[in-house]
Order: sequence, then structure tokens, then C-alpha cells
Amino acid sequence: MKKAVSNKQPKGADRGGAGASAELNGKVALVTGASRGLGRGIALVLAEKGADVLINYRSNRQQAEETARHVRDMGRRALVVRADVSRSAEVSRMFKRLLDTFGRLDILVNNAGTSQPKDIFEISLADWHRILNTNLTSCFLCSKAAMEIMKKQQSGRIVNISSVVGQRGALFGHVHYASTKGGMLAFTKTLARTAAPLGITVNAVAPAITETELLWETLGRKRVKELAAKSPLGLGQPRDVGLCVAFLCGEAGDRITGATIDLNGGAYMR
Repeated sequence: MKKAVSNKQPKGADRGGAGASAELNGKVALVTGASRGLGRGIALVLAEKGADVLINYRSNRQQAEETARHVRDMGRRALVVRADVSRSAEVSRMFKRLLDTFGRLDILVNNAGTSQPKDIFEISLADWHRILNTNLTSCFLCSKAAMEIMKKQQSGRIVNISSVVGQRGALFGHVHYASTKGGMLAFTKTLARTAAPLGITVNAVAPAITETELLWETLGRKRVKELAAKSPLGLGQPRDVGLCVAFLCGEAGDRITGATIDLNGGAYMR
């Protein structure tokens, strides 16, 4: 199994330009945690489909700028903003920059998240709060800010990146991570009910094992191979998640809200 190399041009990054699909032309998207991995894959597909993108990151500006370069190469606008999206004040500043630059928001993708290779016996209260804040509190804060903008527009799309572990549980500990991803699914359904009369859809995507830097860092090669073997379609790619998000944000997603799209390669069937 070949490990992903994050500094290479991602698959699909060269598909923009005059001949590319422009279903999202004129739309503005904000993708949290977009410097690498799933976030980068999502940002690039949204740009490929025509959207301008705010690329949020917390710690690695160089990787965020690399994502932005690919977006601009497709003829789209890109804004790189550092913000810890688990902190209210930083989220507020990020959304101010968004409005100052683009003047609107059509798509919010709550992708920022992390985990750590620990089980219930190893997880401290500090670990619990860190994962909860990074994965779930960030979703609340960004959705709250986005809803204020989208309410005035009477339109918008919010997509939350959950996980198959929120449905079936994690296989190797990670109880804090799985709890946040399960909570995200309930958050999605409830927010969708509030948002629907305002012309806003809220959905979730639940990937299974996907080849990202976080996957290798938190599980290691042996467990990645074990998990990949449990998926009939094998290891997924960030672009797969991006295409699913773009589907929900395009015309095909007009009547879909409160739903979770299972993007797990057959690893979990319900």
C-alpha cells in the first residue's frame, strides 16, 4: 500500500479551467481544516466545480498556501485564513475576513478534526476535551456563524464531515473521536430542521478509511492495512469525499437535507 505524499499535486487538481464543470460557479465555500487531507481534497473539487474557496488552517500555513495555489490555478479565488475553529473569537474573525473578501457564503464544510491512538484506559479528561472541541465544538461555532449569513441570503449548504465510526463505533479505541462523529450526525439532523425553512440544507458525509496524513499518523501502517482489508472497495481517497460534498452542494442536492451519505466503500451497510 502506497503512502500518500501531501506535497505532490493532488489528483484532479488540474481539471479546472475553461472546459471544467462550473455548476458551482459564483459560489463561495469555506472549508475548515483545508491545508491537507480530506479538507484539501474537498476544497479542490469545489474549486474544480466553480467555487471560490476560503481555506482554513490552524498550524501549517505552507500546506494551506499549497492548497490555495491549486485553487488559483483553476481560475478561482482563494483566501487562506488561520483560525482555531474551536475558539469563538477566532471563528468570528475568520467569518469577518470571509465577508470582507467575498461578501457572501454559500457553502460551509465542517471538516476540521483530529484523533489520537488511545482507548478509554489511556484517554485523559484533557484528551477528551481537546478532541471534543476540535471536532464538534468547531462544527457548532462555524455553523452558527454561517447560519447568520445564510439566513439573510435565504440560501446555503452546510456539509459536516463525520465518519463511519459515528455509526458503528471505532475498532481500535478512539472512543472520544467516535463520540464526536456520532454527535455530528445528531447535530446535522437537528440543524437541518431549523435550516430548511430558510432555504438552507444541512447534510453529513460519513467516510470510512480514507488515505490521509491523519490516518497514517494515528493508526500506523499495520492497522491501516487491517482496516482497508475490511472494505470491499478498499482504501478511499480525499477526492472521493470532495466529489460527494460537491454533489450535495450542487443542483442534485436541492432536495436532500438531514441526510448522511455513506461513503465507506461497503465497509458498513445499513
